[in-house]
Amino acid sequence: MKDKIFGVLQRVGRSFMLPIAILPVAGLLLGLGSSFTNTTTIETYGLQWLLGDKTILHALLVIMNAVGSAIFDNLPLIFAVGVAIGMAKKEKEVSALSAVIAYFVMNVSINAMLKISGKILADGSIAKDVLDGTITSVCGIQSLQMGVFGGIIVGLGVAALHNRFYKIELPNALSFFGGTRFVPIISTVVYLFVGILMYFIWPTVQNGIYALGGVVTGTGYFGTLLFGIIKRALIPFGLHHVFYMPFWQTAVGGTMEVAGHMVEGGQNIFFAQLADSANITHFSADATRYFSGEFIFMIFGLPGAALAMYKCAKPEKKKQAGSLLLSATLACMFTGITEPLEFSFLFVAPALFAVQVVLAGSAYMIAHILNIAVGLTFSGGLLDFFLFGILQGNEKTSWMLVIPVGIVYFLLYYFIFSFLIKKFDFKTPGREDDDTETKLYTKADVNERKAVKDVKNSDEKAGAVADEFSQTISRGLGGKANISDVDCCATRLRITVIDPDKVNDALLKSTGASGVVHKGQGVQIIYGPRVTVIKSDLEDYLASVTEEHFEDDAAESNTAGADEAKNENAASDKAPESDVKAEKEAGDVKEPTSTVIISSPMTGIAADLSTAPDEAFASKMMGDGAVVTPEEGVVVAPEDGTVLFVFDTKHALGFTTDSGIGMIIHVGIDTVKLEGKGFDVQVEAGCHVNKGDVLMKLDLDYLKANAPSVTTPVICTELKDNQKIRLITDGPIKAGEPLYAVDTYEK
Repeated sequence: MKDKIFGVLQRVGRSFMLPIAILPVAGLLLGLGSSFTNTTTIETYGLQWLLGDKTILHALLVIMNAVGSAIFDNLPLIFAVGVAIGMAKKEKEVSALSAVIAYFVMNVSINAMLKISGKILADGSIAKDVLDGTITSVCGIQSLQMGVFGGIIVGLGVAALHNRFYKIELPNALSFFGGTRFVPIISTVVYLFVGILMYFIWPTVQNGIYALGGVVTGTGYFGTLLFGIIKRALIPFGLHHVFYMPFWQTAVGGTMEVAGHMVEGGQNIFFAQLADSANITHFSADATRYFSGEFIFMIFGLPGAALAMYKCAKPEKKKQAGSLLLSATLACMFTGITEPLEFSFLFVAPALFAVQVVLAGSAYMIAHILNIAVGLTFSGGLLDFFLFGILQGNEKTSWMLVIPVGIVYFLLYYFIFSFLIKKFDFKTPGREDDDTETKLYTKADVNERKAVKDVKNSDEKAGAVADEFSQTISRGLGGKANISDVDCCATRLRITVIDPDKVNDALLKSTGASGVVHKGQGVQIIYGPRVTVIKSDLEDYLASVTEEHFEDDAAESNTAGADEAKNENAASDKAPESDVKAEKEAGDVKEPTSTVIISSPMTGIAADLSTAPDEAFASKMMGDGAVVTPEEGVVVAPEDGTVLFVFDTKHALGFTTDSGIGMIIHVGIDTVKLEGKGFDVQVEAGCHVNKGDVLMKLDLDYLKANAPSVTTPVICTELKDNQKIRLITDGPIKAGEPLYAVDTYEK
């Protein structure tokens, strides 16, 4: 149960990343717009001629301010859509539309109940006995103040409905409303009743939220320390978004009246004050207590830790460790992304991470004590520090205090980390054993690992796309069949797997990952800021790959005892035909119940697959079949069937016969490196072709001159346990003549 809950929370936290991603832009617009339209600022710097009223730039800044405010004012709706997209497994655009509809339906239902109960009067005013702040305007609809919780309730619920019903089949008379069209329909009906239910439930929830927030706010500086420690401690598990978001965006983080409006959540309070900065003497440190401390350890503290790790590195490894740590430090200081540094010591020295948690937690408290009120949009990097600290003036933010405190924290991190690393000989970057390379998230590291023998020819082994990197990740996760869901946050590839025992940490780390975190069916692979590209490539790979049985074999080979079993199977598959014949004569082998003939797609010389000049094909790692060395530059459809996919590099294509046999025709060996040269593909994915139709034309002279071999594997990728390949032609063969048989036996 705990593991299941963790998996759900991981997906929920990940789904927050999409709406959170807009906050830096919104904050930038609001910060610049409010700062440079402030009369005091304009007069102080003598910029009336440039930024004064009725200037073009002033008008632009007013618009920027309004746009930024609009985003923060409508965050609940943005969260509803973002969470629905993040939690939906397929057809995400449908879940987004359904979330918008459900959000309005829910709030309209609540509005109707408020009117029926007399809490909203006929003239639209709120009854006097209603507690201030409990009713607000939501996209022009008077409704209960639910903040982003309302959006999250909609997003989670709609995603659940979407995943349950987006493939539903209705009776013929209603078939038009089936499938994805049913999702907004059922969402409308469900959230009509959810709105009614929220009218009765949410007031109690509101009271609970205020009480929860009171635990932190009511314990003063200790509460701030506790918040900071918990947030940082959750970083390895990827659940920090779930924890801090209520404090940033809901009444858990406190409430405050700003410019005549009741505002909930620490971040919302800050930006409301920012928009009304002309009337604010000093921003509220009680609101910014949930993030102001981040500037202390992100800009100063963790760079001190990085310097300590560099100083403690072995002399011969200092240069390499220094370059890696420098890039991670710059990412931390400028963007506030701490994971590259934190994970560089988390897995090799958990004690150092414990120190980081305590020091970082105390930074939140120190900032609160010193009345530092610097806001942020995403993380405590230099950009946010400049926009929402320096630019707003020390009188409003007390940003100058961050510098001396930061210097102290720099020294604390440096000396504590240096002492512990030397005392306990922690294997931080640059202190690895002599036979272990110093590695930390660089592109060069990834490219080097891709040259390792185990993945040297992985494009052919994958059989779907020329993507060795993604194929290795897939293998490390147990193959495509073991992967249930793929997504990422700012620094982590987040995977939900079916069987966690199939995951191979060593293989995943060989791709340049700094660490792998397990919890139930949730797997997080830490790559750093480049993770979004990795995620996209992996999704493209998984969408194209069809040879699941190879990937399963590859994953199983990583488990204890699998190699032996696999070798035994390979030996069995490679049993000489004479032995099989002898067994048949002895009556030990039954006759097949059915046979499918696969014809040659080429004119040339046919041979057993074991003769292929590539170990991956010869050992039948992708499947069984035969090879044809072409003598003519034409590839035709071996049988009637459908083209499943064509490689980007045109050197291979996937094919399924009308009889259901899945195949790959891989022209030549290592021809993926030719990047499509020498191949003229005549079909595209999804095309139905007849036996003998031309699939591609080849420039054989070019291929022979530039490829290791033009020998072409023609393999069946999805053979069942009771299916065997029987070679028919061994020698000269013409396109369309029988190449091999797929015999099916009784199970």
